Amino acid sequence: MLQIELNTGPEWQDGKDWQKRSEQAAHAALSASSYGELAVQNFALEISIKLSNNDEVQQLNAAYRGKDKPTNVLSFPLVPQDLLESLSNSDDGEVLLGDIIMAHDVCADEAEEKSIAMEEHASHLLVHGILHLLGYDHETEADALIMETLEVKALQNLNIANPYLDQHI
Repeated sequence: MLQIELNTGPEWQDGKDWQKRSEQAAHAALSASSYGELAVQNFALEISIKLSNNDEVQQLNAAYRGKDKPTNVLSFPLVPQDLLESLSNSDDGEVLLGDIIMAHDVCADEAEEKSIAMEEHASHLLVHGILHLLGYDHETEADALIMETLEVKALQNLNIANPYLDQHI
C-alpha cells in the first residue's frame, strides 16, 4: 500500500489539494515504471514529500549536489535500486522509499514560462522526483529518453499533456 507523507509550507497553502495530487502522481509514476507492483503490496511503501521554498531547496542543493542555487525538485532515495525488486518480499510492515522536496517559486516560475497550470507542472515534477526514487535518471541521453518516456506515460494517466512535445520525444 502506497502512503504519502506530505508537509506543505506556507507558500503552498493555496487551497489546492496537494495531498491528492501527490498521491495521484505517485501512483502514476509507479504504474508507468517497472515497479508498479510495489504500490499494491501488503507493506506500507512510504514517500515523504515536502512542498517548500526556494531558500530551503537551495540549501539542500548546495549541500548534496554542490549547486548553490534553488532547483525545482530534489529527490533523496533511501532504497538502493538493486534492492527495489526484493521489496515485494518485505515483511517489515513499512518501507520508506525516499524523500522529495520542491521549491514553490521555481515551480511557479517554470509553470508561467511554459504557460501551464502550476498544479500540472508540480504533478510533473512529483512524477519526475518519484522516478528518481525508483533509480531512474537522466545523466545520459539514453537514460533521459527512458525517463522522459516514463514521465509522459505517467502524465498521460493524469490527463496532463506531454511536456516534451517540443523536444526529442
